Amino acid sequence: MAIITKITAQKKRADRYNLFLDEKYAFSVDEAILIRYGLVKGKELADFEVIQLQYEDEIRKAYNEAIHYLSFRMRAEGEIKDHLAKKDWNIQVIEQVMQKLHEHQYVDDLEFAKAFVRTQISAGKKGPYNIKQELLQKDISDSNIEEALSLYKKEDQIEHAIQLGNKYAAKNKKLSEKILKQKLENFLQTKGFSFAIISVAIEEIDFEKDEDEEWQTLLKHGEKAQRKYQHLDGFEYRQKMKQALFRKGFELDMIDRFLDENE
Repeated sequence: MAIITKITAQKKRADRYNLFLDEKYAFSVDEAILIRYGLVKGKELADFEVIQLQYEDEIRKAYNEAIHYLSFRMRAEGEIKDHLAKKDWNIQVIEQVMQKLHEHQYVDDLEFAKAFVRTQISAGKKGPYNIKQELLQKDISDSNIEEALSLYKKEDQIEHAIQLGNKYAAKNKKLSEKILKQKLENFLQTKGFSFAIISVAIEEIDFEKDEDEEWQTLLKHGEKAQRKYQHLDGFEYRQKMKQALFRKGFELDMIDRFLDENE
């Protein structure tokens, strides 16, 4: 048995108190722990009670850290667990904290997922697949993700894909029409849109060029290819030029026209 011989408030933390057992500093506790266990000068504590107090205080400190972490924005349960683990709290303490957070309704993965999806819809920069991957990384369950993603309507996905596609096409006008279309499809796929959405959006994206625009684009690429293969002659030169420009997505008849005019 040990006797509490002194209790003092910490200078930097008014809600924490230092406990002295048998005239020696033992440990500190949160004010809530102090009140709950009726810790006063002269109270006797058994060894198991000291261990229990320290364990309860660890839970209280971890809980306060979780509340602080939540004060900035909504968090997924997995995010809170990872945050507390990085602060070196063990799994038992973390589980106790999560239980308390659930009791006070401070965490709700479904509501978090819905809020996350709404934010991404407003931003209009990601498709459903990418949003799903980000939620999976936050340890949100598949069922919660699917329910949250139901908020992302098909028409909104098409609209966002078109907007992103038009911006991409505007920045890549130097590409041939064929290559630009391929890159557009790949770009929208990397943004997380399905092939079904991309196929609809691609019909509305302004990437098609008229013949004159395509010809001007070919001239630029043709001049670069000429500088690369100018050391070649005859058939070899013509074949290398055709291969280079065909890989850039230009039609063969337009390539032949370019070569004939330059010859």
